[in-house]
Amino acid sequence: MGCCSQESAGISFIGPSAGAINGMGDKLESKRLAQAAGVNTIPGFDGIINDADHCVQIAKEIGYPVMIKASAGGGGKGMRIARNDDDARDGFRMASQEAASSFGDDRILVEKFIDRPRHIEIQVLGDKHGNAIYLNERECSIQRRNQKVIEEAPSVFLNEETRKAMGEQAVSLCKRLGYYSAGTVEFLVDSERNFYFLEMNTRLQVEHPVTECITGVDLVHQMIRIAKGHPLLLTQKDIPIKGWAIESRVYSEDPYKNFGLPSIGRLYRYIEPLHIPNVRCDSGIDEGSEISIYYDPMICKLVCYGNVRSEAINASVKALDSYVIRGVTHNIPLLRDILTEKNFIDGNISTNYLSEVYPDGFKGRQLTNTDKEHILAIAACVFSKMDIRSYTFINERPSTAKRKEPADWTLMISLFDEELQCDVKKAGSEFRVQINNDSFSVQDNINLASPVIETNINGKPVVMQLVSKDASGKLQIVYQGTMFTLFVLRDEASTFLKMMPPKPKVDVSKVILSPMPGVVRSVSCKVGDSIAEGQEVCVVEAMKMQNSLLAGVTGKVKAVHVNAGDTVGEDDVLIEFE
Repeated sequence: MGCCSQESAGISFIGPSAGAINGMGDKLESKRLAQAAGVNTIPGFDGIINDADHCVQIAKEIGYPVMIKASAGGGGKGMRIARNDDDARDGFRMASQEAASSFGDDRILVEKFIDRPRHIEIQVLGDKHGNAIYLNERECSIQRRNQKVIEEAPSVFLNEETRKAMGEQAVSLCKRLGYYSAGTVEFLVDSERNFYFLEMNTRLQVEHPVTECITGVDLVHQMIRIAKGHPLLLTQKDIPIKGWAIESRVYSEDPYKNFGLPSIGRLYRYIEPLHIPNVRCDSGIDEGSEISIYYDPMICKLVCYGNVRSEAINASVKALDSYVIRGVTHNIPLLRDILTEKNFIDGNISTNYLSEVYPDGFKGRQLTNTDKEHILAIAACVFSKMDIRSYTFINERPSTAKRKEPADWTLMISLFDEELQCDVKKAGSEFRVQINNDSFSVQDNINLASPVIETNINGKPVVMQLVSKDASGKLQIVYQGTMFTLFVLRDEASTFLKMMPPKPKVDVSKVILSPMPGVVRSVSCKVGDSIAEGQEVCVVEAMKMQNSLLAGVTGKVKAVHVNAGDTVGEDDVLIEFE
């Protein structure tokens, strides 16, 4: 039942009026309403784009770069940046297709793109009696594919004057609309703190918990009161900024593929880090849940609070290190790396953050020599614990002669194709590990049955995750968010292994593999076609996002294995070249 039907039936909808939803749901109409309310807006074309040529014409009139986006859009879908005519044509095509798929509305508009902006939004509350307030801002600049990844409140960038000006414009828009319930007015903010209206979300935002943390206001409670018809008991002077909160969006995505292409599967192990103080997990899944291609890939909103920003960051890092997710690929490696990256810590961020900090894509945690030795030391201790356990048998007869447990090991450990010798000795409640000329004392509290290893190395706490271990010596360990594969062997076994012939590598340079599970939306080549490197050959859609797949080589098409509408899995061969 739609909002209008509910209102006419006398049902109280917990949310804004149908008129506000309709007015703000269309980007063209929302921009006109914002201008009428005295809100700063981005220069652009006030109308619908007819086709790709019209898009190019308007883009030239506005001046590149421009943002091409769906009129009915939201959540980053149906948006493309164009810096030249070719970008504008391709952007119009892809954005309109995404818009039709996601919203059933392929109308497209074009506006000026502001380089290196911050995405800062204002939380608002309005009641049915004409009262409205703002609840400060949220910094949402770190994004991939125009969708937010990390949010925090407050923003390190805003001063009190700018915060007040943005808040007052947001309230002005609410009053112009007669808006009631919770809502969010989103702005782009340039380096000089000039701000421009982007859109208004007429609902509770995914990142609303960070606002609740720093203001103490329960937004859902307020929405229910407002829907009942009660006036706001809060005034603007009642809204504080107390402490700092950071929300990390944990997605079922592969961050090594374009910062996050969707991943699907069943969660066979799932443990949230709720034992850590000042941590909140808003999730809708449990161990055993299945992540499919049909819905948004978000697993959890991980919200961490502190009295100051550094405390919120440290709580987030510890929570991510202790967050156990098995069965799907997830973006915790990227989140963990961002939270300790210098530009983020300094507050030097924009919506271009990911492409600027990781120009070649995310490659995982880059380890220092000390980090490498810590991983090697833990791997050596895990192997030693497994070896000690192999000497223990359940229901062993008392008369059986006890086997003497080993107390020292000489191991060869491979990491990043580099092999190092580790000497390990068991001494009471600790392991002593020698790597090169460095010595490490590792507390012997490693539980091989637990997915999380919390121990001390040379007296300092270390948190790692033991993903897998097997009798061949292969270990998978998560350290600082990134999973590393190691091979641990006794020195004599390592010597024998070097005598084995190497496994030949498969050549994938002449095939196009699906980077994710999804649905093929279009195939733009056929057998016998000559294709240039970088040319689009097909489009795969997953979770309402379209991904253009490009040829990695110049050559002739040998085989096309899919048609538009086919469902494909990750790494399925789509197209082959001669």
